[in-house]
Amino acid sequence: MMDHPFAELIDLRELERGPGSSRFALTVRDAHLNPHRVVHGAVLYALADTGMGAALYPTLAEGEICATIEIKINYFKPVGSGEVVCTTRLVNRGRTVANLESLLHVGQVLVGSANGNYAIFRPRAAAAPG
Repeated sequence: MMDHPFAELIDLRELERGPGSSRFALTVRDAHLNPHRVVHGAVLYALADTGMGAALYPTLAEGEICATIEIKINYFKPVGSGEVVCTTRLVNRGRTVANLESLLHVGQVLVGSANGNYAIFRPRAAAAPG
């Protein structure tokens, strides 16, 4: 996986990645649970966001980067244990905006879905301090 300290912090694993698609997984640990003993929504959101970025990055030209504009996520079932697998596909890629969707499963059970838009751009040179 690319150097991604936050993904490592919450134990995301890259299963596969290619231009316009990715699969990531997370094995539920106690640290992922909220006080009601189900996976915190932010963990599932991070799984989808990371999967979307990973699917989009191989489509970028040299010097381009992407940034999340917005993600809408739906939580269908609570997750208390097991492995959550996030499968992402690129829906549409324009010159400056891309749309992706992620499906989150535990086994055969769909536990959530997300749809996100990402800006595609070339970063400006950083201004010198002072």
